[in-house]
Amino acid sequence: MKYLLTYFKGMAMGAADVVPGVSGGTIAFITGILDTLLESVKRINPSLWGVIKSQGIKGAFEHINGGFLLSLLAGILTSIFTFAKLISWLLVAHPIPIWSFFFGLIIISVVHMLKQVSGFTLARLGLFALGVLAAWVITVLNPVSVEASYLNIFFGGAIAICAMVLPGISGSFILLLLGLYPVVLAAAKNIQIDILACFALGALLGILCFSHLLSALLRKYHDATVVFLTGLMLGTLGKIWPWKQTLTWRTNSHGEQVPLLEQNISPLNFEQVTGQPSQLMLAVVCMLAAIALVWGLEKVGKRD
Repeated sequence: MKYLLTYFKGMAMGAADVVPGVSGGTIAFITGILDTLLESVKRINPSLWGVIKSQGIKGAFEHINGGFLLSLLAGILTSIFTFAKLISWLLVAHPIPIWSFFFGLIIISVVHMLKQVSGFTLARLGLFALGVLAAWVITVLNPVSVEASYLNIFFGGAIAICAMVLPGISGSFILLLLGLYPVVLAAAKNIQIDILACFALGALLGILCFSHLLSALLRKYHDATVVFLTGLMLGTLGKIWPWKQTLTWRTNSHGEQVPLLEQNISPLNFEQVTGQPSQLMLAVVCMLAAIALVWGLEKVGKRD
């Protein structure tokens, strides 16, 4: 039952990681498994060979919390391969409700994370502001066009996985900035083994290196790190604001016109500017649904 619950949490992480602007690390944090994930991954290092020689494969598997990692990974992969097409379609066909849901998800997650901080000092407020600024700068950067070579996909995976386990920074959005998001998403939808394997190897290298740093920061400077990460989350809200006006377009790998540069506008002006309904009431319902979901996940995390 414990591993089944971990599997479902992995599915929630995977669904979040597919969407540019939403971080699977946020889901890991609010469900109470981020520390366990980092500690488990951190144990996969050269010293593991000594554990294998002294305790065998079974002992090494238990040492790295293998059951937890496999359950979580299975859930993440299930979501990526199952929901990649669905979420891609929703973002195109019903953008306002889906972005409203993620907007509510980030807002309640910020509240949840701030409750983990024991107190606020001037220095912590400065870190919070720095996090907001850093995320805002990242989200306003224009996407670049990186050649989709195996080497670039490998390093893209290494960079993106670091963002994916960070609450607040979306690995999918990092891939979008690098121009690799359409390639990786198409590979997930079409099961292109070569691209997926290359990306996975880069992600493996990235998380093995990055988990040590983030785990140490959370252990030694917990409140300061959480405040900074919360600022990162808050700074991404502009990216996932549901009501946008497209300023310029680009042609994707399928020859389709997709938005390149967008600006946020008021839902009250959305219909006048775009000629499309603002769906304000539906957006509010979706935001409240996200808040209720996170509240439920928080209760599950506390119970565990």
